Amino acid sequence: MPYWLQILLSVLGSIALLWGALMIVLIVHYRRADRSIDWREIARLAPDAVRLITRLAFDTAVPRPTRWWLGGLLAYLLLPIDLVPDFIPILGYLDDAILVAIGLRFAITHAGMDALERNWPGTADGLAALVAITRTRV
Repeated sequence: MPYWLQILLSVLGSIALLWGALMIVLIVHYRRADRSIDWREIARLAPDAVRLITRLAFDTAVPRPTRWWLGGLLAYLLLPIDLVPDFIPILGYLDDAILVAIGLRFAITHAGMDALERNWPGTADGLAALVAITRTRV
């Protein structure tokens, strides 16, 4: 198998497993809040979170150190080298999910909710779930 194909498959697999981890966290969050589960919203959360990170990283209104942090987070997610290798079941992708949550919490804290709301590509319920997952205060 060509090396570029291994990298592409690793990136796609990382995104899929990150999506799955975020889905599980969202389901737990919804059940704790006694809310009904909207499966379309759950399916959209991970792609919306990746688009949010990208938009915040290129938004000139966001402070430069925050944009650098988010750019580094994007690079880490795209590179096939991780702190915990992705071939290790569950733990391999859990480090990616944890870093995304920490990175988004940092971005929300330093860029503010207005930047988050301005760049959020999803629905209001998805944004509320993301804020709950990152445990930031509105």
